[in-house]
Amino acid sequence: MDFQIKILLVAFVSTVILGIIAIPILKKFKVGQVVRDDGPSEHLKKQGTPTMGGMILLISVVIMAIAAFFYYYTKEIEAARNIIPLVFVTLGFGLIGFIDDFKKLILKNTDGLKPAYKMIGLLIVSVMYVFYLTQGLGLGTETYIPIFKVYINLPIWAYIPFAIFILVSAPNAINLTDGLDGLAASVTTIIITAISVIAIAFEVKEVSVFSAIVVGSCLGFLVFNLHPAKVFMGDTGSLALGGAIAAMVLYLKMPLILITMAFVPIIETLSVAIQVLYFKKTKKRIFKMAPLHHHFELSGWRESHVVSIGCAITLFMCILSLYII
Repeated sequence: MDFQIKILLVAFVSTVILGIIAIPILKKFKVGQVVRDDGPSEHLKKQGTPTMGGMILLISVVIMAIAAFFYYYTKEIEAARNIIPLVFVTLGFGLIGFIDDFKKLILKNTDGLKPAYKMIGLLIVSVMYVFYLTQGLGLGTETYIPIFKVYINLPIWAYIPFAIFILVSAPNAINLTDGLDGLAASVTTIIITAISVIAIAFEVKEVSVFSAIVVGSCLGFLVFNLHPAKVFMGDTGSLALGGAIAAMVLYLKMPLILITMAFVPIIETLSVAIQVLYFKKTKKRIFKMAPLHHHFELSGWRESHVVSIGCAITLFMCILSLYII
């Protein structure tokens, strides 16, 4: 527990230092946010704010994970080795997001990475991770059922697509949540803190250490991302964070806990799906704009108020999640 606190603090400081270095560079190369003109008018002033800031998060996470690996390598070699797959998913998803951001913002290709290619990339990383969990680590297909507090063994043919679905869905949900200053990073920090509590309670050292690293990095990023944001994370950050969340809950055999923990990202995702399906059928919109946080903005809510409410709901749902396990 002592090491987790120390590495969280170091991750926080390293992310702040990286932010101080990286943000001027992003400004110099004009890697700026492109704002939709059909969105909330308040967002127009965000035009040009540096994005791809997820690189700051990602670099910090990788550096701290390497440090944790060497710290544990001579003490608890299994814990050291098992940090690697968690980093693999986070870095893999982050690199996919980086390619998308790079194409859109540096190469000025407004389409970015084609959705099909993005999905293929996510699937490749997901399949490799699930194969490692079931075959490499031999964790099997045990899945914890909250409330009932029991494990069930899913058939392998059901577990593999289910686990892949979790891995692919979480990054996209965080990506859709990333639309307001500090919203995605704050919500993610709360969720991963709750995951850390579970990992400590169940004595899963590799997850408790890795979650501490990600929380520290998120807190460091929030120094620059809270309203008014000086940098946005882009797909680089949102896909990496979503991947980290999914990788950790699958490692803990508790993917179903995301139903409550990730309530806000899930609702954000559902609002987009509902909006699209309803519009295709009726040519009308249920929400003023999707994802849902934009609907509240267009209904007169201040951006900071929407973020505060999202964080409060996430905190409540995470506390509830800890209670029902």
